[in-house]
Amino acid sequence: MKALQYRTVGAAPEVVTVPDPEPGPGQVLLKVTAAGVCHSDIAVMSWPAENFPYALPLTLGHEGAGTVAALGDGVSGVAVGDEVAVYGPWGCGICAKCAEGKENYCLRADELGIRPPGLGAPGAMAEYLLVDDPRHLVPTDGLDPVAAVPLTDAGLTPYHAIKRSLPKLTPGSTAVVIGTGGLGHVAIQLLRAMTAARVIALDVSEEKLALALTVGAHEAVPSDAGAAAKVRELTGGLGAQAVFDFVGAEPTVRTAGAVAAVEGDISIVGIGGGALPVGFGTLPFEVSVTAPYWGSRGELIEVLDLARAGAVSVHTETYALDEAPLAYERLHAGKINGRAVILPNG
Repeated sequence: MKALQYRTVGAAPEVVTVPDPEPGPGQVLLKVTAAGVCHSDIAVMSWPAENFPYALPLTLGHEGAGTVAALGDGVSGVAVGDEVAVYGPWGCGICAKCAEGKENYCLRADELGIRPPGLGAPGAMAEYLLVDDPRHLVPTDGLDPVAAVPLTDAGLTPYHAIKRSLPKLTPGSTAVVIGTGGLGHVAIQLLRAMTAARVIALDVSEEKLALALTVGAHEAVPSDAGAAAKVRELTGGLGAQAVFDFVGAEPTVRTAGAVAAVEGDISIVGIGGGALPVGFGTLPFEVSVTAPYWGSRGELIEVLDLARAGAVSVHTETYALDEAPLAYERLHAGKINGRAVILPNG
């Protein structure tokens, strides 16, 4: 089969031919119908050789959707022909966090060498994907694969972050979304669907700010040196009850700290390497800062339900598997407005 692999540290990913996988006991083989392109992949491919944590070559793609093609011995609960999305943050299935459905916070994944597809295990940017356990599959129930696949990360990750702050996003509150690309433009829709908050979007790109307004932001503010003052002005000097930073770089986390209200929540979701000091006098009183990761399996089911209800959708561009390296080039250059989706069998 064809697969997009990162084969050499520092080199561009390549489309190569690899053996077709076969499901072992307890495993499920998917014929991949869609795979999402994510900034996290670019971050992985930016790590230097001395810090690279995965074995190469690595088939990319941690957002996957497909049709069940074959079942290993002992598999139940799914059948050949089922259309499913892949829950990506695989865990041990046994520890206390996994028992809650929070495999994103599995307590033993590192110890046991368990890796998500595309982030250590072979990923979804291939004609077939081997899934380790049927519990990591969620029925798409009629959703188009292109619409469903970005929701497994670009939908699930902001949903998980927003749920934590729901008690603070009451009528009269404000939520700030920093970075309105792949995850941020979904976060805006989730905030509009789940809360009564006023949503202020920040980005450096005029095109992405236009997308933010299209999907429901009340205000769109350039993410520059004057952004914090503008948000303060728009909120009557009070700031925002919840701030979601989908960039996570040093300038954006500083902005997040500068626009948070007393008792506000700051969620640093992006992996841009920025850090926000926390201590008495460094932020408004009782501001909490968190760095959430992905989401639970139950939350993925909820996100897909929201999509079926028409409350959230992802702006997508589609590419054939042979065009996947181009999609990464465009993403790295900031030219993807929304999410790129690869069609390995399209």
